[in-house]
Amino acid sequence: MKTPRWSDVTPEALYLNRRQIMAGAAALSLAPQLARAEALTPNTYEEITGYNNYYEFGTGKEDPAANASMLTTSPWTVKVDGMVDKPGDYDLGELLTGLTVEERIYRFRCVEAWSMVIPWQGVTLASLLNKIGVQSGAKYVAFETLVRPEEMPGQKMGILEWPYREGLRLDEAMHPLTLLATGIYGKPMPNQNGAPIRLVVPWKYGFKGVKAIVRISLTDQMPQTTWNMMAANEYGFYANVNPTVDHPRWSQASERLIGAGLLAGRQDTLMFNGYGDEVASLYAGMDLAVNY
Repeated sequence: MKTPRWSDVTPEALYLNRRQIMAGAAALSLAPQLARAEALTPNTYEEITGYNNYYEFGTGKEDPAANASMLTTSPWTVKVDGMVDKPGDYDLGELLTGLTVEERIYRFRCVEAWSMVIPWQGVTLASLLNKIGVQSGAKYVAFETLVRPEEMPGQKMGILEWPYREGLRLDEAMHPLTLLATGIYGKPMPNQNGAPIRLVVPWKYGFKGVKAIVRISLTDQMPQTTWNMMAANEYGFYANVNPTVDHPRWSQASERLIGAGLLAGRQDTLMFNGYGDEVASLYAGMDLAVNY
């Protein structure tokens, strides 16, 4: 099977300016990683926006697209607190002012063993953390999503404990691959994908990507995270993509690529979702079967 070329990328991705991507990559020492992105054929906009897990809008894959249009995303306030130099309640536009918006084509791997390739746009989390000022002693970044059951009908169902919570170790948060995404395919983030701002950590399972973020907190304690609180034996804090560590109820050794067709078969899962060259050093010496 031949390696896809830039010209093979799906039509929506033609807006991407290859020269700008590579220039941004060089600035972040990510040129090799983003060069490899040329070999990724992104899913269509319709696939990305029509097949989601977003329990705030229901448990079915089509529920977010069906129910998320009622969500009001402007104005939007993000609380920044904890061990930061500039705490406060920020209008999202103010919070992002002065930060460089970048285009990133990333693999996306769900813990349910399906995958996509998504062209995101957004700002690096590191640039935002540098703007608000991380205080000495901070070790983790915690996130919370919106609670608005009148617009998010899944929150009335008692599926999870709201707000949805997630977190990263500070070095993971500061890694140049970690993105606060504000759009897909050059368009504003659709509601069903986490508008107006969500977390994207491409080497971790998708449930780490908290959507509709309304709070960012710096702390010296590992934060509680929603799925880990619900089922700690199934969903660890780290949630790194690892084909050698199965979910208790299914194998993680392979995955189903959305949009590949019924006859495509499954593909092998890549360690760290294919980003091991960039991120494996973050976990040197750790037992990844224990720290799953």
